[in-house]
Amino acid sequence: MNPALKPFIESFIKEEQLPEEYFQAVEHWFLPMVDEVLQKISSHQGTYVIGVSGCQGSGKSTLAALLVLVLYKMLGLRCINLSIDDFYLTHKERQALGKSIHPLLATRGVPGTHDVSLAIKTIQDLKNFGEVAVPRFDKALDDRLPERQWQSVHAPMDVIVLEGWCLSVEAQQETRLAEPVNDLEALEDGEGTWRKYVNTAIRENYGEVNKLIDYLIMLKAPSFEKVYEWRQNQENKLLEKIQNENSGSIDYKHIMSSKQLKRFIQHYERVTRHGLETVPDKADVVYQLTDKQTIEQRLK
Repeated sequence: MNPALKPFIESFIKEEQLPEEYFQAVEHWFLPMVDEVLQKISSHQGTYVIGVSGCQGSGKSTLAALLVLVLYKMLGLRCINLSIDDFYLTHKERQALGKSIHPLLATRGVPGTHDVSLAIKTIQDLKNFGEVAVPRFDKALDDRLPERQWQSVHAPMDVIVLEGWCLSVEAQQETRLAEPVNDLEALEDGEGTWRKYVNTAIRENYGEVNKLIDYLIMLKAPSFEKVYEWRQNQENKLLEKIQNENSGSIDYKHIMSSKQLKRFIQHYERVTRHGLETVPDKADVVYQLTDKQTIEQRLK
């Protein structure tokens, strides 16, 4: 590791409240991969888009933030970190979908609940000259922030890091939609209307986002069963953040209980399982994760 980079990594680990072992992961797994990326960037014209895919709790957001830090501190590259989560439809728009198509679409998360056109426009704008307003979504409020609170950046960017749990997941064959994969689908989507809508959205809309990715990294969970545990850790972290930032009364209504979280995760199950099967073949780099969210090996 470049000695000049070490204090920035140590500070990053402290700010993100990461375990000390993360430093070894950075040194052993991520920095060698960054060297590979730099070689590709050097021969690429225009903005380079790095995608980070993986299920909930796999460490996508942390890795994306780390990549931006390293690329900026090492080479002074103009970088920005985007999340597919920041392009969720507004609360009002999702409620309308829930009424017109299927009640489950009122819940953010699955393909079909993102503003794909806004995501594509934002990425394209970040490749051109000018000021760009980057959307931000507040999960605690379950709504997109008003435009006056969006991040304003001066484009073009040298590198865009886009992270998302459903990046590069393709649509399933229609025949695979017939059998429900959990209680949510069996009890609340008996006719398959919701899962067919999600699958159609993947096939017709999300491919355009995936085409913008020049280099895809996947953090591969050992199984879907670990997602609930990892997502619970995220929820605990969100609660702690809200408690630390609010000196007055705290609104807990958007912090999910264990029961609510279990139901919420079932919204993601079908697409996540399909992604675990198919995304590794499309990724440039695949890190196999252990049950403890650490990296076991690099598969490709």
